Amino acid sequence: MKKKLALVMAGLMVFGLVGCGGTTTDTTTETGTETAAKTQTETASETEATEVAAESEGDLDALVEAAKAEGELIVYGSCEEEYLAAACEHFEELYGIKVQYQRLSTGEVQSKIEEENGNPSGDVWFGGTTDPYNVAASEGLLEAYEAQNASHLLSDMYRDADGYWYGIYKGILGFMVNTDELERMGIDAPTDWQDLLDEKYQGLIWLSNYNTAGTAKLVVNTMIQKYGHDEGIQYLVDLDKNIEVYTKSGSGPSKNVGTGECVIGIGFLHDGITQIVDNGYGNIGLVIPSSGTSFEVGATAIFKGCAHPNAAKLWIEYALSPECVELAAQNGSYQFLVLDNAQQPEVAAEFGLDPENVMEYDFEDAKENTTTYVEEVMTALGSAADDRFQTE
Repeated sequence: MKKKLALVMAGLMVFGLVGCGGTTTDTTTETGTETAAKTQTETASETEATEVAAESEGDLDALVEAAKAEGELIVYGSCEEEYLAAACEHFEELYGIKVQYQRLSTGEVQSKIEEENGNPSGDVWFGGTTDPYNVAASEGLLEAYEAQNASHLLSDMYRDADGYWYGIYKGILGFMVNTDELERMGIDAPTDWQDLLDEKYQGLIWLSNYNTAGTAKLVVNTMIQKYGHDEGIQYLVDLDKNIEVYTKSGSGPSKNVGTGECVIGIGFLHDGITQIVDNGYGNIGLVIPSSGTSFEVGATAIFKGCAHPNAAKLWIEYALSPECVELAAQNGSYQFLVLDNAQQPEVAAEFGLDPENVMEYDFEDAKENTTTYVEEVMTALGSAADDRFQTE
């Protein structure tokens, strides 16, 4: 498998390998003075020597050696934990670099790195919708990196123009319904966004928390882009009257539809596929809103000021390879992949999902205004909704 990844990454050029903070390394011939300075600490000298080699050779082997010299990588993942674990374990197998990982929602990661303010406890972010990534980038909390494997992205839409994040998958927003419960109640399934406001669905709908879940932030932006600012916020206020639970994680509603605890869940339809295919819930129906819906781009990025910058850059190259993204479908995550050299999960198409059948999403508006929009929605909802917003 190492050989396969090396072929995928052939021709990799490494730029600025010496740290997320932009420090440069002197690559001139070593003098007596430099030798003396180099002996200040053994660890620092070894790391610097590796970085010099990486910078001068400019290939994958050099980056791998620089990453191995750091010896460790800390990953915060906002995809499902099975996929996160598989990706991290495979990276460790390929390179012998110790990987620590933690599964957090995108909102939790965003809050964490904002609190750490340039001194992040993690190195890279993996998975989850790009709206929180864009907010973090605008706050100067992500490190730009021009990844060589980004050449395999299907479109420039799947990357930040300045290299602050790169897309790895695409997910379609929609509804998941428990067909048994709807039949028992004598209620038809909703077919569009406006249907969700019908009082017959009161207490039947679950959505994720606008403060903690990137999925919910996408819902906010989608409604505002679809209906306009004021109308979009009013829609969410009206929708709140029918919502029973706001889960911490975006995939939370999907995990409770099959059991009937949640009758209608708003979220990404690939999460519904996971419940049907992997967990055997044949009573789940998937609904693509008839008037159109939006989509997520699941991303990966480097935290600015991270402790293991070379391992972080190697992770980005790895995350943009079939070696990594094809692990998703092998571990219950059936998003559409956005690399031209990766094999798409056939099961997503079998359920009638089309990655191109989505509305045009304004990423720039989301980048500039997501934080403000969420605050406005929470203000409009008032204290009546507070006790239903889960954070644990």
